[in-house]
Amino acid sequence: MEKRNSVGKEEWKEERLIRVDRKLAYEGTIMKIYKDDMKMPDGQMVQWDFFYHKGGAAVIPILDDGRILLVRQYRNALDRYTLEIPAGAYDEENESGEVCAARELEEETGYRSENLEFLLHMNSMPAFTNEKVSIYVAHHLIPSEQKLDDQEFLNVEIWELKDLITMIYRGELTDSKTVCGLLAYALQKKSV
Repeated sequence: MEKRNSVGKEEWKEERLIRVDRKLAYEGTIMKIYKDDMKMPDGQMVQWDFFYHKGGAAVIPILDDGRILLVRQYRNALDRYTLEIPAGAYDEENESGEVCAARELEEETGYRSENLEFLLHMNSMPAFTNEKVSIYVAHHLIPSEQKLDDQEFLNVEIWELKDLITMIYRGELTDSKTVCGLLAYALQKKSV
């Protein structure tokens, strides 16, 4: 990609990068890590990491009074607890986002919903992973049973949307799917 300075509308010229080879370096429980040999537009060869992820879904559970259910859980990569909307990876690569979101809602919060509305898709970190998360909003929650996985330990918390938005702008709530989902939901409510 050629960089150009311009006033107003930014112009750019697409130049082809070519993946010459891809080798599996590591296979974990939720992702595979590959080493990609890439040929740059100038002919230079470089190596890039690629983290393959089958994708997943997340859900913003809205109580009848408008408050939102979130889960607080430990995240090893950050070595701390985070506050997040319920989410999880697809069981199968071709699983629908709505099915995954409904399952994660019930498993993590102990509520289910027959009214899931699609909100948006997001790519978590496109610089090195293909992970795509489909985010839904769940209304008319029906009490059910929490069905946590054996290695899942989390607490369900109830929050006001305005407080969550404040936490985002203070840097206190940083999970990307949660930030994207809550901001999109807040904009949707205002019908921007």
